Amino acid sequence: MKETIFKSVHEQLGAKMVEFAGFYMPIQYEGLSIEHKHVRSKVGVFDVSHMGEIYVKGPKAVPYLQYITSNDVAALTPGKIQYSCYPNGKGGIVDDFLLYCMGEEEYLLVVNAANIDKDWEFMTRHNEKFGAIIENRSNEISQLAVQGPLALKTIQKLTDTNLEEMPYYTHKTVTLAGIPNILLSITGYTGSGGCEIYFPNEVGHTIWNAVFEAGAEFDIKPIGLGARDTLRLEMGFCLYGHEIDDTISPLEAGLGWITKFVDHKDFIDKEYMLNMKAEGLKRKIVGFEMIDRAIPRMDYEVCDENGNKIGVVRSGTQGPSVQKAIGTAMVNIDFSKVGTPLYIKVREKLMKAEVVKFPFYKG
Repeated sequence: MKETIFKSVHEQLGAKMVEFAGFYMPIQYEGLSIEHKHVRSKVGVFDVSHMGEIYVKGPKAVPYLQYITSNDVAALTPGKIQYSCYPNGKGGIVDDFLLYCMGEEEYLLVVNAANIDKDWEFMTRHNEKFGAIIENRSNEISQLAVQGPLALKTIQKLTDTNLEEMPYYTHKTVTLAGIPNILLSITGYTGSGGCEIYFPNEVGHTIWNAVFEAGAEFDIKPIGLGARDTLRLEMGFCLYGHEIDDTISPLEAGLGWITKFVDHKDFIDKEYMLNMKAEGLKRKIVGFEMIDRAIPRMDYEVCDENGNKIGVVRSGTQGPSVQKAIGTAMVNIDFSKVGTPLYIKVREKLMKAEVVKFPFYKG
């Protein structure tokens, strides 16, 4: 198992450590529900150093990225960030990621930890005909996600850069806690505001200590990956391996908004997805709330009222903020309309649910 530079810190803080995406990571400290609500109301820190960082540079960077990603890279200017995915050439998704425009010919892709090797192989293979400069720097860079309504107040104490003025999905290079050239972005995966800080491994402990010192007056707490999952699910955000994977197309996952069929962009699976769009989807990811008392889990069958299978649960939990059992499911298109009743098979019993609009949580 790989480890982040903060392993010993998590252990000292009494975290419950588990294997996650090939890394030894904290799943919780005090308890999932406590940590979840803390991020919604105050400020929490996630160690997300397991995420991958891949740089793409040079004059071939844009044509290369236009081809291997679904979103329109030409829409990015330095300082902006885009959510995107790699279509896999078979109608599915290799991975989803954030694409940072660092400069005219320099981009940073922040990819999922479990997919770093797979993504690198995919990127290397397709780069043979483009010749962009690509660098996998995942092992050198650590990342903290500082999330919650008091997150920016906390981090503002450590930098002269005005964070409140930074728009959503932008980034800046700042001096933080006296350390220059720290990448700071405003994206978030919790729906409660905040920022992400990227830094070389060797300054990690200095930054961790500075962040917790700055946040002491706001009751800052370390937060495990368990709460990260429930927070993102309440927002209806995709998680690779759940709402998206190698068998699910961006259109089926509700990611048509990051799939740009513009004339100046040719990309992997463009024709496939145009045909899919023209013919109409046969299945789709939806959000649902339980009406009967039960907690949905991944891979539970979704049925119609007669018990015929019409889909499968992709994520499910008891939402600590919404105080309801919620989930996502891939269902037959005829059952995807908001208000449609669904029946989740829980221990051979059909438990009633209903299709609802994302997000579940409206803070």
